[in-house]
Amino acid sequence: MSVVRINAPAKVNLWLHILAREDSGYHSLETLFCAIDLADELTIARGGRGITLQVEGGIETGPPTGNLVVRAARRFLDEVGRPDEGLSIELHKRIPAAAGLGGGSSDAAATLRALNRLFGGPLAEEVLLQIAIELGSDVPFFLCGSPLALGWSRGERLFALPPLPAASVLVAHPREPMSTAGAFQRIAQLRGGAYRPRASLVRLAELGGWEGVAARAHNDFEDVVCERLPRLREGLEILRRSGARIALLAGSGASIFAVFDHRSPPLSAAPELHAKGFTVWLAATLTALPEPALQPR
Repeated sequence: MSVVRINAPAKVNLWLHILAREDSGYHSLETLFCAIDLADELTIARGGRGITLQVEGGIETGPPTGNLVVRAARRFLDEVGRPDEGLSIELHKRIPAAAGLGGGSSDAAATLRALNRLFGGPLAEEVLLQIAIELGSDVPFFLCGSPLALGWSRGERLFALPPLPAASVLVAHPREPMSTAGAFQRIAQLRGGAYRPRASLVRLAELGGWEGVAARAHNDFEDVVCERLPRLREGLEILRRSGARIALLAGSGASIFAVFDHRSPPLSAAPELHAKGFTVWLAATLTALPEPALQPR
């Protein structure tokens, strides 16, 4: 019997704009997703009874029944008409939780991709994408086929782009979580129910190189999240002083990140960030998303 293994990469948002609040209560977004090689690892085998999940890595992921990996697996089995199929899943966590890096969403997408490979490809891409948006706003990005994509609304509408040249990334986490719901609530409070649309024109040529992307780099969450976690502003100042091409909050936080030229390794910022209480990872942007690999058991 075969097993399937796949890496589930983190993401950063090279820009993130919060648009109007919908009647559903959700805010629409416009964002440029970029996958990086900081990744969790999933191993899935068929057999046994029910869906079992073993998590390693010392990162709290909550009860298995609520884990996005289990939810994705159950949804897949229901869709292919095998709700009683047994699955054994091992998840090695490296991406911190509640960090704005999309770890749980990437795990869910990797589960769908891995199972589709393990079961011989029964589900079309559009079906997987629909399942993905039912699971969470960032999940479709990790199924879009490219490590770079423009996303709108809740992340279910995507324009996959050719990847940018690989670049060094420094990711720093303050060892404190940030609630995405709390960040959105604060945005809504500050806006007082009003939203003034901003005209914006994105030219495709701007998205073909780091210079054009860096000119648009921005995250609407930054002031709100730094208000809640002031150390993040200090961390961003360290990254910007170190010569980063881009230095931003990751998603809705609490991680921050910086993109550097490979010619200018970002190691000089790491000791300062460690001294401020951050956990730091050196990573790189991806030029392709990881593929699931079948292996003999």
